[in-house]
Parts: sequence; structure tokens; C-alpha cells
Amino acid sequence: MRTATFTPETSLELLEAACRAADLDPSGARLLRHHTNAVYRLAHHPVVVKITRPGSGQHRSAQTVAIAEALAHTSVPTVRLWPGLNQPIIVADSHATFWSAIDVAREPTAADLAEPLRRLHCLDPQALSAVSKLDPFGAIANSLTRRTVLNPHDLGFLRAYSEQLADDYATLDFERPSSLIHGDAHHSNMLVGPDGPVLADWESAHLGPPEWDLATVAVHCRRFDHPPDEYKEFAKIYGRDICDWPGYQTLAAVRELRMITTNAWKSAPGTPAAAEVILRVAALRRGDLERRWQLL
Repeated sequence: MRTATFTPETSLELLEAACRAADLDPSGARLLRHHTNAVYRLAHHPVVVKITRPGSGQHRSAQTVAIAEALAHTSVPTVRLWPGLNQPIIVADSHATFWSAIDVAREPTAADLAEPLRRLHCLDPQALSAVSKLDPFGAIANSLTRRTVLNPHDLGFLRAYSEQLADDYATLDFERPSSLIHGDAHHSNMLVGPDGPVLADWESAHLGPPEWDLATVAVHCRRFDHPPDEYKEFAKIYGRDICDWPGYQTLAAVRELRMITTNAWKSAPGTPAAAEVILRVAALRRGDLERRWQLL
């Protein structure tokens, strides 16, 4: 089985192998998304299958499964694992997880994230002590060592910028104690089904400051041009506007750098995604912090 590249063609091979191991029929599966993971909706079962990039490591997938299993016993509305399987299922150098599909009722808004995140941040972190701690600069440094669509000049700039932000980040005075955080809370990682909003995509979950999730929502609303009233409603329901916190600008800058560096290695050269990453770095170099981003 081919694993050197991560394309819809090779991912389909992985899907077929994973479904054979799970005793599910992959025929007619529909590709929903292909970026961080390959995500398929099966045609003959109410199941969504997520397949990681080759070489992503089993720990992350195993932790995602452990978090999903733990959250199933809480009040946090979240997607559920497909029952009866020992997950994740290893296929070649990737890992597959199987989830109960949700029939989407409408597109989510930022406000839909507020109550699920509030409940998540109120959980006792001691119950999830095995979850790894947030390390934003470790992730950024790792991304900058990979083969990316950026030239050496831009990579040097981002390394220096990361060092500057690391010094600023170390001085932040977080107002909330560390908790389980989603890690990548935004519109695309939320589904609104018949029973209301649920959080999805737990691969970035860590123990860390709740401010990380709140800043992520604010950054996505601003960068991807969501209506201002949408963010205001989110802050009202959650009970806090992170933009009023003195550390917000630094945390938002760290969050945006994490997004840029991650997409720099995930995007294939010559694609629209690669072009968008290069434009983001160019805007950052000239100090343009308000440029609207295209969704990747």
C-alpha cells in the first residue's frame, strides 16, 4: 500500500483497508475533507471515518480516542465514537477512527461554540491527567523543521518571530486555571445536528489555558470575516470577551503563527492553499495584522 504521499487516491486505499478491519462497507464513501486528515462519510453505514496523514504517530490518535471516551460520560456535547471497535485502527502508517455520523441541520455560528466550550472548560482536569499539555512553540518549531512551501528567507523570519513571541508568551498572566481545551475551536470543528451543536475534531485537544480556545474563536471570526455580531454573541453566551484581556494580542499572534506554520507543511506546492500561506507570511512581514484569510 502506498503511504509516501497523502492524496485522495492514496487515502481511499487506506479507507478501504480500515473498513475491512472494522467490517464496514467502504463502497460509495463520500470524501468530506482532505487536509489535516482525510474525512469520509460512508454510504452504507451512519459512520464518518477519519484517516491521519502517514507518519502522524499513534499517540495522537490514541489520545483522541481516550478523550472522546471520557467526554461521553460528561455534559459536553460532542461527536461519539462508533461503538464496538477497538480504536484507532492502524492501516499502513496511518490511523483510522470511526465516528457516529451526525445529520447536519444547519451551518454553525461562533455562538454555537460558546456553551460547549464553557462546559468543557469547567471539567475537572484531574480526570484527564494523561492528556498532554499545550506546547504551542514546540508545535511551531516542529512545523518549521518540515519540508514547507516557504523559502529559506521566510522560514528565517518566522523562526525569529516565534522567538520574540515565546518571550512575550512567557509573561502572560492567564486568568483561568488549566483545563481540558479543544485546541482548535472554530466553525469547521463544530457540527449542528438535530439535537443542537456538538464539538468535533479532538486531535488538537490538550491541557492548557481556556484562553487558548477563546482566542482561537476570536481569531477565526476576525481573519475569516465572520460578522462582528456573531463573535459578540459568542462572548455573551460564554460569559467572557477574550479581546478585553491584556494578553489577547500576544495570544492571538501565537495562535495565528501556529496556523501559518502548520499549513506551510500541510499544503502542497503550487496549490491555492500554498499560495494562501505565502500571502499570509507576506502580510505578516509587512505588519498587516488585519488581512482577511482564505479558508484552507
